[in-house]
Amino acid sequence: MADKHLWLVYVALAGLSWGTYVPMIFYGGNELGGRPNARLMAILCVGLAYFLIGVVFPLAMFLTGQYPWPALKMTGLVFSGLAGAAGALGAICVIFATQSARAAAPAGNPDAYRVYIAPLIFALAPVINTLVSTFWHPRAGEWFHFERKAPHPLLWLGIILVAAGAGLVLYAKELSETPTPQPPAQTARAEPPATTPEVRP
Repeated sequence: MADKHLWLVYVALAGLSWGTYVPMIFYGGNELGGRPNARLMAILCVGLAYFLIGVVFPLAMFLTGQYPWPALKMTGLVFSGLAGAAGALGAICVIFATQSARAAAPAGNPDAYRVYIAPLIFALAPVINTLVSTFWHPRAGEWFHFERKAPHPLLWLGIILVAAGAGLVLYAKELSETPTPQPPAQTARAEPPATTPEVRP
């Protein structure tokens, strides 16, 4: 595959990873008990996975010499750390969202809201990303730099459609909570009581 299309492969893999994250953490938390202490254990498991993939793996790449150490600029370290904190905080919020969704679900169906969590998160995230990326354009050594660089208008159309999709998700949730009207019961037509023929002497 040409290098110019390789980034799309990684986008698809990231979408696959985050798309399966919510259902897996929902089920994992339930298997651990579904209570707040179980959700904390789920967070611990997520943190361990972050450590193995986000700490051990890159350190191994640097220490084995497969990649040289980069320039350790303070702004780069700080904002990379903030990005990691934002990612971890988002993962934690997903876990607590699953707990709150179970508590708010209709009686007898604790998994009713599971399907709505990810679409709402992934509809809100690109809207925020587009707004931030449109106005925040940091330069080398100058992180506090804002100017408006408008993307192609079709991107805004896509963002509007994403927002509309989030609205439809919420509307579908409301519809799922509306009780289905039951058809009126069919009453059996009353038949006149049987009469015994009069016998004359």
